[in-house]
Amino acid sequence: MTDRYTTNDAGNPAPSDDQSLTVGPDGPILLQDHYLIEQMANFNRERIPERQPHAKGGGAFGRFEVTNDVSAYTRAAVFQPGTKTEMLARFSTVAGERGSPDTWRDPRGFALKFYTVDGNFDLVCNNTPVFFMRDPLKFQHFIRSQKRRLNNNLRDHNMQWDFWTLSPESAHQVTWLMGDRGIPKTWRNMNGYGSHTYSWINATGEIFWVKYHFKTDQGIGFLTQEEADRLAGTDADYHQRDLYEAIERGEYPSWSLKVQIMPFEEAKTYRFNPFDLTKVWPHSDYPLIDVGKMTLDRNVTDYHTEIEQAAFEPNNIVPGTGLSPDKMLLARGFSYADAHRARLGTNYKQIPVNSPQVEVHSYSKEGAMRVKNASDPVYAPNSYGGPQADPARAAEVAWFADGQLVRAAYTLHAEDDDWGQAGTMVREVLDDAARERLAHNIIGHVSNGVKEPVLSRVFEYWRNVDPDLAKSVEAAVRANLDQ
Repeated sequence: MTDRYTTNDAGNPAPSDDQSLTVGPDGPILLQDHYLIEQMANFNRERIPERQPHAKGGGAFGRFEVTNDVSAYTRAAVFQPGTKTEMLARFSTVAGERGSPDTWRDPRGFALKFYTVDGNFDLVCNNTPVFFMRDPLKFQHFIRSQKRRLNNNLRDHNMQWDFWTLSPESAHQVTWLMGDRGIPKTWRNMNGYGSHTYSWINATGEIFWVKYHFKTDQGIGFLTQEEADRLAGTDADYHQRDLYEAIERGEYPSWSLKVQIMPFEEAKTYRFNPFDLTKVWPHSDYPLIDVGKMTLDRNVTDYHTEIEQAAFEPNNIVPGTGLSPDKMLLARGFSYADAHRARLGTNYKQIPVNSPQVEVHSYSKEGAMRVKNASDPVYAPNSYGGPQADPARAAEVAWFADGQLVRAAYTLHAEDDDWGQAGTMVREVLDDAARERLAHNIIGHVSNGVKEPVLSRVFEYWRNVDPDLAKSVEAAVRANLDQ
């Protein structure tokens, strides 16, 4: 026998690992077999709702170390020279369910949680620097267009292209998606981008706009569509397996954090709207500045408690950091936390993986799954020694805004449009081989179920991005349809 004996969830020794309590060896089971009841009841309840987007994913723990001095731009403790911070990373696909293949063509999530001395700091990144839209009212519809149809429960390329071609602001991201980076070789071989514009504030109160870039130290790698399709059928968990096994071998993946910094006033007259999530800031205008290195060196031990219950949200901001006028980012500040409350319960921040590594002095109390004691007083202001807000410590980032209440797109800056950056990417960033693979991927995707009137809009969509690319796509797709 061993001292490590089986117990029930209350810690009481379990009577058996394999036999229920019955009336005689062949008789009926008994309701008083509480251990059997606990086993069956827990099994019926051990699945929590999956995430709406980003359902399939995995991750690991690690550390972030600051290697450069960016204190001129931010007072955030996590970004001060030499600081080392424990952290968690979760990588994911966007559209697929929990059981979907890792190698579908899809953006990848790159969510990070830093356990800082000022509480948790979260960044919800993707492996692309842009996104499909700039207004949060369209986000729910976008996700639905990537999911399954109601009538046959199948994913539908026609539905996807219907949405994209009626949303021209999607062109830049769709170009990324249909290119090489639409299917990373591994999670270790992809970059992570904050994508949004965030804000930093330094010790003197000066505000800067910032974009985060986590550059893989393993080098960028990608899978061709054919390689990805093969792996989807032979090793659907390929990316998750690769990360886990690399860390087990001691091959710890790392990413170098670099930022682009825009002075506060320059945003007002910059040639692109700096808060438009469908745009990038050219590095020629705002070069990358080194910050530090993120290394993942510890695998999770319980996927459910440490990954499936991990809750990332961009409203977890620490002093010296903040949001921006980016409409999508401001909406995510609400929607992510709300999704966690619906999926995990009101007190989801008390789940260990989401708990900050600092003392919490909040006025939250009670509710389902409350496991940490609250204490009186439970209201503010009070006369009994309860915590008091310290605005100077919080150092909220604020900016001036006024105007009529409207439902409208951003005010155009000098070079704002929906097609320009996508076209620049096709003609100036991609080489000939990458352009050929881009066309090949688009042709294969569109030839699989896209029909009129959406089909004609697809060709017009790509003509707006690049006429030569559109010509080759249309010729090949029409040839495929004639066969």
